[in-house]
Amino acid sequence: MKITAITLDLDDTLWPIAPVMERADLALQQWFEQNCPEVAAALPIVEMRRLRDRTFLEHPELGHDFTTLRMLCLRAALTPYGYGEREVNEAFEVFYAARNRVELYPEVGDALERLARRAPLVSLTNGNACLDRVGLKRLFRAEITARGHGAAKPDPGIFLAACALAGSTPGETVHVGDHPEQDVLGALGAGLHAVWLDRESLGWQLGGDPPHTVSCLAQLADYVESI
Repeated sequence: MKITAITLDLDDTLWPIAPVMERADLALQQWFEQNCPEVAAALPIVEMRRLRDRTFLEHPELGHDFTTLRMLCLRAALTPYGYGEREVNEAFEVFYAARNRVELYPEVGDALERLARRAPLVSLTNGNACLDRVGLKRLFRAEITARGHGAAKPDPGIFLAACALAGSTPGETVHVGDHPEQDVLGALGAGLHAVWLDRESLGWQLGGDPPHTVSCLAQLADYVESI
């Protein structure tokens, strides 16, 4: 097996996403309290999350575009109280800045350095994290998001686009991620190799031969270096 590129999921692969979103929701609520108190009173965090969920359900065609969905949610929150695009954009920037303040899993920094020495890395995510803001851009040749591509994993096109950015063929590219369907089956369906990151030791439950599985990125780096 020859590896000429590695594509990597981001959320719940390089960092846990739940605490990131908790902090982002809190940062947004605090901004509302300081700048739009009527909105803060009417839409505490739990209500903002319900508004977000309703917005997502009402726009399934935007399931690949979390940025636009979030902007729609903010407009729905702010417009009834007389606020306009300036406040929508300011609120989004507060949320997005917090969304990109992540804490890597402990082994990730060293593992990425090791992987980047072996093959070009491309990030491949359905989310809207920004490698530059996160501080990892120097280790990656390129990044591709579902929003930028126009379709989300497991669509095979996004995997093929990542291979093109890496300058690799699917048969010589390994994709790594935590989601069984989106990452593993999606990559395999596009002709890539797949490594499943099973941090919680859940075990493969989708039938068929289980993919190569690691519990952390250090194990992934060991695996790549052994090939």
